[in-house]
Amino acid sequence: MLSLNWTLPNTSEILDESVAVDINKVDFNKEFLEKRARFIEKTLAALGAPVQVVKISQGPTITQFGVKPLFIDARSGRMRVHINKILSLTDDLTLALSAKNIHIQAPMPEDDIISIEIPNQERTLVVLKDILDSDEFQRNRTSLSIALGKDITGLLRLTTLENMPHLLIAGTTGSGKSVFINSILTNLLLYNTPNDLRLVLVDSKLVELTRYNGIPHLLAPIITDMARVVGALQWMNREMNKRYHTFAEAGVRNIGDYNAHMKLQDKKQLPFLLIVIDEIADLIIDAPKEIEQTITRLAQLASATGIHLIFATQRPSSDVVTGQIKSNFPARIAFTVTSNTDSRIILNQPGAELLFGRGDMLFKAPNELTPIRLQGVMVSDAEIHRLVEFWRVQGEQINLLAKPNLEETKRETTIDPLMPKAVDLVRREGHASISILQRRLRIGYTRATRLMDQMEKDGVIESPENNSS
Repeated sequence: MLSLNWTLPNTSEILDESVAVDINKVDFNKEFLEKRARFIEKTLAALGAPVQVVKISQGPTITQFGVKPLFIDARSGRMRVHINKILSLTDDLTLALSAKNIHIQAPMPEDDIISIEIPNQERTLVVLKDILDSDEFQRNRTSLSIALGKDITGLLRLTTLENMPHLLIAGTTGSGKSVFINSILTNLLLYNTPNDLRLVLVDSKLVELTRYNGIPHLLAPIITDMARVVGALQWMNREMNKRYHTFAEAGVRNIGDYNAHMKLQDKKQLPFLLIVIDEIADLIIDAPKEIEQTITRLAQLASATGIHLIFATQRPSSDVVTGQIKSNFPARIAFTVTSNTDSRIILNQPGAELLFGRGDMLFKAPNELTPIRLQGVMVSDAEIHRLVEFWRVQGEQINLLAKPNLEETKRETTIDPLMPKAVDLVRREGHASISILQRRLRIGYTRATRLMDQMEKDGVIESPENNSS
């Protein structure tokens, strides 16, 4: 078989130039910020809660003023202003500052101070090239690194698919959710060939992800019919099981060890698999038990085999983002949501309902109790188009070179004598799985897998290649 030698794109040819910060903007004027700090001190003092601003941090979306409560005279003597007193003055401070809204976090996790976060009058975009060109990203980059954005102090924030290992995203229309999903895909497609990463993309809205149709990383055309998603998830489960058996035969525990083992022997390595579903609400509501069980099993076991999940929803209600799903998606992102309740469902705390939209988000990392506020990365339609065209053209060229000789591809096919029984069993049961075939036909795992594969090819059961609109 011909070895497919893919070439990665040149990021400078795909991505737009980074945007320099205009130091003349009001929000980046030190004198203006000092005046605002003094105004905060004066306003809170007048409201009976004197504080001292001890820290000012500028981010792309908000400016953070770190304050320490001062002392006031009370009947029992001098005492420090209570945090709850400052929190209760949020609305008064918002009105005094003529801000859209402000957020007070007390106390900040890393400091013994209270954070007052005020929206900037002018935002600074966080473009992907800014982060990819940074020394920090280049030092820590892996093939599955993801640029998240910049925090409220202006620092870059990165993560990897391996660390998450699955991601749940919530946000209303216009909050920046779809743009952020595109930034993740762009990030991964810049550093992974189809030998390294394969994708299953689901887009019921026919708006965001369909633009990726035709890239060679896709296991199947973009899935737009939600009825076909179940088949794709079941295929992922079967692929996960196959990989675990492959690892057992090779004497390894995960995809990293397996690929390192194969590389030493100059043999084919397994690609990582990523499934992205842009709206899971309709899917879960239509078939709640079946979908929840399938997703839960994948989320619990798939990461070791190199399979990762990114799911997004506009409606993070309790019947969509169930407790079972939440417990298996430790990494979560909330863009602007409609209510305090929605924020609690996705993050286990309020706050997302106060975000400003257009990429302003809260990221909850695995094993972290408190989410961090970020301005998400933005990619333009032109950047995505250039990247998709790069891979489409290269895919067409590779396909021409890889067309097999008919004489070399002739092979004798033998039909398993149990195939009629397997087909009859699947039709009677209404669904198919390797375990059912093993139990009911009393056969081994390998033979059951071959029967499943053949039924996929014959169209008896769904396969990813048929999951197109």
